[in-house]
Amino acid sequence: MKLVRFSLDPALPATVADSSPLVKYGVLEDESVWETDAVWSARTGARWPLSHVRLLPPCRPTKIVCVGRNYHEHARELDNPVPAEPLIFLKPPSALAAPGDPILLPRLSARVDHEGELGVVIGRRARHVSPEQAAEYILGYTCVNDVTARDLQKKDSQWTRAKGFDTFCPVGPWIVPRRELSAGQVRLRTWVNGALRQDASTAEMVFSIARILAHITAVMTLEPGDLVATGTPAGIGPLAPGDLVRVEIEGIGALENPVQAEPAG
Repeated sequence: MKLVRFSLDPALPATVADSSPLVKYGVLEDESVWETDAVWSARTGARWPLSHVRLLPPCRPTKIVCVGRNYHEHARELDNPVPAEPLIFLKPPSALAAPGDPILLPRLSARVDHEGELGVVIGRRARHVSPEQAAEYILGYTCVNDVTARDLQKKDSQWTRAKGFDTFCPVGPWIVPRRELSAGQVRLRTWVNGALRQDASTAEMVFSIARILAHITAVMTLEPGDLVATGTPAGIGPLAPGDLVRVEIEGIGALENPVQAEPAG
């Protein structure tokens, strides 16, 4: 099963609120999107070909919580120590981008990198969740690109600016429900212009999904629809105008976004 948010308006912004009547929920089956209610539990009977809809980010998070240095080789490639506990930071919801939307390279940065990641979408309000309980709070999984202005990340003492530009969080193209995927041991690959840059198993994560959710919910409440990006493996690299980035996760699918320079003005 593939859970989607979508619109029939091809120009609808990726960050549009769910209160808009143009935003719909659905289930993708055999290249057709069946409209459902907002929690994907009941179908309305309406159906459209996939080619006739615009896929939006499949969740509408109140917050995007990311985990840094969660693969040993990635920490090593940046000459950083592996943290003793999950290293968390936030991206703003305004950074969301839909499948196919361009990643805009800001004029403020001289180097912007891709970071393919497994995304965890929260299904229930979660606070002080134990690792043993964590799975019960997961709606499902999706692909994330934690786009990062690497030069600004190195310059600043914290990462908000480097991670927070508009379009710096492509998500999608859909959510695969938790019960349909053993996300702790799937292959994650990132391609740029058809060249493989990242290739790792989520089994190589320093901290498991359960440990990550327990750590986060000891600090803050996660709401339904919130997104947790679980960290990127080694192989990050710079992006340039004209590139096409593809984040592919076994059992989920592929998230593709072109890269453009930020427009002047």
